[in-house]
Amino acid sequence: MKAKIGILTVSDRASAGVYEDLSGKAIIATLSEYLSSEWESVYEVIPDEQSLIEEALKDMADEQGCCLIVTTGGTGPALRDVTPEATEAVCEKMMPGFGELMRQVSLKYVPTAILSRQTAGIRGRSLIINLPGKPKSIRECLDAVFPAVPYCIDLLEGPFLTCNEAVIKPFRPKA
Repeated sequence: MKAKIGILTVSDRASAGVYEDLSGKAIIATLSEYLSSEWESVYEVIPDEQSLIEEALKDMADEQGCCLIVTTGGTGPALRDVTPEATEAVCEKMMPGFGELMRQVSLKYVPTAILSRQTAGIRGRSLIINLPGKPKSIRECLDAVFPAVPYCIDLLEGPFLTCNEAVIKPFRPKA
């Protein structure tokens, strides 16, 4: 089964065409390096509006059938940053360990990582992970949390994701 993975960039300026969406493209490039199994992206760029973020997450999870949805942007303390609130509003289960680990890793590089509010959660059979908006931070955070992602997708009865183990080694308990 070919996996569908949602990539959702949350940015007022990128959605308005003021600048190119480098963050969403960084996620796609990183996942292309990680995954050896077949997958396709469901990619969207939207403004920082909680209702639009919620609609996009629901569509990717419920209608598009994405096993994994990775967001970028809208995770800071600015007034327009509402991606974590939208994620929490649409998820049945929250997975706080993802955000905790991403902040811990990011603190090695910048003291402002404590301002980040990334989170993760489960909606139906979809794992939703909020990443920061900078391409360098995206890679650092994905390198930290992705080893747990394929097994989480297994537990949600999603497609079996295989990885290029020279790049990233997923963890699955021994049978």
